[in-house]
Amino acid sequence: MADPLAGLYQELILEHAKLRSGEGEIDPFDAERHLKNPTCGDEVTLRVRLSETHGEARVDALGWIGQGCSISQASASVLAEQAPGLAVAAVRERIEAMRELLRSRGAVEPDEALLGDAVAFAGVAKFPMRVKCAMLAWVALEEALDELDRH
Repeated sequence: MADPLAGLYQELILEHAKLRSGEGEIDPFDAERHLKNPTCGDEVTLRVRLSETHGEARVDALGWIGQGCSISQASASVLAEQAPGLAVAAVRERIEAMRELLRSRGAVEPDEALLGDAVAFAGVAKFPMRVKCAMLAWVALEEALDELDRH
């Protein structure tokens, strides 16, 4: 029997690949990271701007430009919808949850409360060659945040 969620998730990925939330450069920004997946040629340049609220760093804005497969573009779109407004610690928690989900090869049940629409990428875990596509923007954000931590 086919998984009814698989079709729904596929539609969500295709929708995000077309709509591309957050696509475009933001200015001003606090950090920028450009990553390329050498395996398939997907690329993303991600910019993030942080703000301080009650002594806690939060993602104020996130913008990206990129090219590549539907998975990489949709994943960047989902991230751009979710990250703004979140505390940096919450963003890092989501990045790690996404990484765990995608590395699980389907063994980990996605946490929809934590990952939101990113659970649509659960099926990607079964295709190791596509995991880097789905993680590209997430790793770019993680590296941008790491850079800000160092300064």
